[in-house]
Amino acid sequence: MSLSVAYNTARSSLQASQSQMAVVSRNTAGASDPGYSRKIGVLVTTGGAARVTVVRASDSALLNKMLETTSDAAMQKSLLEGLEKLSLTIGDPELDESPAARVGAMTDALRQYANAPDDNVLARGFVKAANDLATSLNQATASINLVRQETQVQIGDSVARINEILAKFKVANDEVMSGSALGRDVSDALDQRDYLIAQLSEEIGLTVVPRADNDVALYTDSGVPLFDRLPRAVEIRKSDGAILIDDVPVTGSASPMPLNSGSLVGLVKIRDEVAVGYQRQLDELARGLIDAFKETDRSGGGAADKAGVFTYVGGPDLLASGTPTLTGFASLLRVNDAIDPTKSPTGAYEKIRDGGINGGDYASGDGTASFSTRLYELTAALQEDRNWDSSLGLGNKMTLQDFASSSAGWVEAKRQDASQQVAYRETLLAQASEALSNATDVNMDDETALMLQLEKSYSASAKLISVINQMLQTLLSAVG
Repeated sequence: MSLSVAYNTARSSLQASQSQMAVVSRNTAGASDPGYSRKIGVLVTTGGAARVTVVRASDSALLNKMLETTSDAAMQKSLLEGLEKLSLTIGDPELDESPAARVGAMTDALRQYANAPDDNVLARGFVKAANDLATSLNQATASINLVRQETQVQIGDSVARINEILAKFKVANDEVMSGSALGRDVSDALDQRDYLIAQLSEEIGLTVVPRADNDVALYTDSGVPLFDRLPRAVEIRKSDGAILIDDVPVTGSASPMPLNSGSLVGLVKIRDEVAVGYQRQLDELARGLIDAFKETDRSGGGAADKAGVFTYVGGPDLLASGTPTLTGFASLLRVNDAIDPTKSPTGAYEKIRDGGINGGDYASGDGTASFSTRLYELTAALQEDRNWDSSLGLGNKMTLQDFASSSAGWVEAKRQDASQQVAYRETLLAQASEALSNATDVNMDDETALMLQLEKSYSASAKLISVINQMLQTLLSAVG
């Protein structure tokens, strides 16, 4: 081998070692960056010269698994957060502040009053229990409305975040494609692109489709195009709050391709399904209370039944049988001022016992303070099985107390299930993240060992160049 060939080989080796050491330094600097993937300096020999090509550690299968579990976990977290807010309407069972507990307290107060119908202290206790129950349902409705409003704001923030990430994704994807076409190192741009995909998967379920020229297309987990060379517009339809992607509805019963996962899905379920379902249950409970305490025409004239102890804004006419209860009806529930002398000059506790809240035709008392028939009728009405809307998912025949308890149990069951799902999904996410991390993250021990190896190679190449230099000098001196 001639000295010039040996020199060129040694210099090429020295340059390759420098390039590989630069890659190691780059890995060391990016080790703490969660979006950084390990770079590998691949040594390629062409024409007797060595050069380094930088490639990026990646695993598409593990990445897709992590994206899937990220979306599932984010959806369950959103559901759990919403359900925890709704469960506040139930409160601590030991405090007896839930609608179900209030129904029980009111029933006990009515039973005590029925046993001593001449005792105004017991009548006042019943009125207080009834007011507490009505207030409980009013406040629960207000809380549900607040949860829905907060969720709507979160949905708007999520949609804005999706559009923002898609705009950044276009920039990163264009950089990858143009860099690949020009033969540049695009590993950092690929990191940025994958990091944006991971962020996007928290908001919405994704499918990543690789294409030619290092391009990728993004679809929702239901198959709606989200990014195809250009980002698709994601927006909220004002008329019904449905989420649209490129004018295609992806939430709601009318959606042809509904989303399956992501934080956005969990938020929409809270707003449109869970909160609405819970509200309908409270509305049905309010309607049942009014019906249980209704007054019937005692004159024989056949007048329609009227709201009695419990009424509503817009009463006293009862809602027609078979008609759906107005959403938010529980917020309209009131205790009739006619039975409370502290609220109305004409109010009297005796109207609980004797009836007549809606006039003399609806009275049933016999004129004595010991009359208790009406109070026992009301107690029996609270304890009898009633027909309920079966679409609420609580059953179609049970007492008021059982219905109120079932409603509270419905919320708690959903919250517990969501909590268990969050724990399960987070475990899967941790496993998927760890697997991806093992495949793509920087291991400082490995990088340190590689750096030592490259330093030795660099020193050997430098030593060889020094020896070649001395030989050339000796040769020149001998010729001179």
